[in-house]
Amino acid sequence: MPFPIQRIQTDRAREFFAVKVREKLMDLGIKFRPNKPDSPHLNGKVERSQKTDKTEFYATIDMASEHIDDLLAEWQYYYNLDRPHSAHKGKTPMERYLKLSEETPISEESYADYLPSKERIEEANYKLDLESARLKRSL
Repeated sequence: MPFPIQRIQTDRAREFFAVKVREKLMDLGIKFRPNKPDSPHLNGKVERSQKTDKTEFYATIDMASEHIDDLLAEWQYYYNLDRPHSAHKGKTPMERYLKLSEETPISEESYADYLPSKERIEEANYKLDLESARLKRSL
């Protein structure tokens, strides 16, 4: 990415909770913030993007095409640099990125604020994770 990734927010799918993944994120100074269960509004942008991909890209191509990689690259270029988005008031994601890049801190500033000792490896099971955190705080 051309900007520092400070945190990753995901749903609670198990693949995001692999210890190696979590340790790598910590090594890179990236906070992991899984959504609470039953909170689809927190993943709205991802869900909306996937809907657009489904209706404007996947519905228009042959998934068995030997040129699928080229088609996907063309779609990504179009989606990010040419296609206006209502969420960005008619601007493209790249136009939005360029505007936000003026306000985005550089990597060194972001990483200076990151304290791995304050992070913890969370459980994929939300109820178990809450109980585990509660027990650790009581020690």
